[in-house]
Amino acid sequence: MEKEEIQKYIEAGKIAKKALDEGIKMIEEDAFILDIVEKAEEIIKNAGAGIAFPANLSINETAAHDTASRNDERKLKQGDIVKLDVGAHIDGYIADTAKTKEVSTDKYILLIKASEEALSDAIKIIKPGVTIGEIGKIIEARIKKYGFQPITNLSGHLLEQYELHAGITIPNYSNTSNQKLEEGYAVAIEPFACTGAGKVVEGKSSLIYRLIKTTGARMANERELIKFAEKEFKSLPFSKRAAEKHFKKDMTLIFNNLAKNGVLQNYPILRESARGFVSQAEHTVLVLDKAVVTTAGKQKPFKKELLFKKQGFGGVIYG
Repeated sequence: MEKEEIQKYIEAGKIAKKALDEGIKMIEEDAFILDIVEKAEEIIKNAGAGIAFPANLSINETAAHDTASRNDERKLKQGDIVKLDVGAHIDGYIADTAKTKEVSTDKYILLIKASEEALSDAIKIIKPGVTIGEIGKIIEARIKKYGFQPITNLSGHLLEQYELHAGITIPNYSNTSNQKLEEGYAVAIEPFACTGAGKVVEGKSSLIYRLIKTTGARMANERELIKFAEKEFKSLPFSKRAAEKHFKKDMTLIFNNLAKNGVLQNYPILRESARGFVSQAEHTVLVLDKAVVTTAGKQKPFKKELLFKKQGFGGVIYG
């Protein structure tokens, strides 16, 4: 990995962390979901970065892929377990980070700790040569120590330029994979813990899409949406809300047509199969000679810590 690439990953990480931190502060009783996701995305754009995917705000048994509509009136309520997942990129070099917050209660404090500590444990062992199996084993062990289940069909993933899920998955459970992390990889590590069966199922269609081909549009307004998505997001996911804000109109029919014709891919909302509550924690990590956590900022979750900026960058090295 070249120095310029590392710097872009680091910068994206700083911006994503700021967006996540500010969004988490807004997670309070009676807060509008729309306000939270819009604020997180606004911070990313105002910092000069691109949105790597729409801010996900997933509540209780919903694990992933929920975001706000343009006129969303949903509010958070007492006892909600809220996962905020945000992504920023600099020239396609992505930072992906998430955190869970409970609204006004502390019934699920151990569930939240389970995913957070599983993330910390995993990052401690990340280095060139560590296997995916080893990472999954340590994540599962920590989550089960608290009496919860890891979600087995949600996983961490390799990041590449303009590719959010770049072909390598990192399961959150003990597995037999001997595939090794290589120096120069950028990976998102994201343990999910739950009170249910440890599996997600697909629910209704979400408001998150990805452009998967540029042909197949039949109408002029469909072609306009394709041009917008290709210019603004390339191969990265984007929200129906973002397009409707740009075009200043409802685009439900256009999105439905393009999804039906295979031009857009929809990301279904994912919920825990037994309706168990879900927590999530996530950081983006560069696998160099040390694990460089781009989204950690000045956090100090581990005993051994060296600021990467001492070497001319700006992340945090753990090792």
